[in-house]
Amino acid sequence: MAELMASEPNALELVLDFIRNLEAGGDGGAIGRFLAADFVLVEAPHLLAPEGSTRTRDQAMAGLDQSGEVVADQKFDVRRTTCEGGRVVVEADWSARTLMDLRYWDAGETIRARTSSVFEVRDGLIISQDSYDCYFVNS
Repeated sequence: MAELMASEPNALELVLDFIRNLEAGGDGGAIGRFLAADFVLVEAPHLLAPEGSTRTRDQAMAGLDQSGEVVADQKFDVRRTTCEGGRVVVEADWSARTLMDLRYWDAGETIRARTSSVFEVRDGLIISQDSYDCYFVNS
């Protein structure tokens, strides 16, 4: 079993603020203030990235900047959370409007996913996020 991070009394609120900033369309400056210099994002394989990915903070921030060209109006409906020490788990329903044609969606359609993410917080910053996304395909 993975070792838990030391107690982070505001870890849950930090992660929820991070999610609210993403939803509000926060740019790199707004989002970057939540992330440690050694932040790592791990995405498990999913419909849009069958190989999954591992990104550094800089790579994740570049992806954030590019995402504004792909989707808009992101919404996160947080279904449940749990927090132990510096580890926060969030399960949410995510949706966004596509700005371009994607493999399974046309521009203007709503893309939806159920997502679960495990965040690690240290010294008041997010040091990692492991995401597990399950996209719903329009039929």
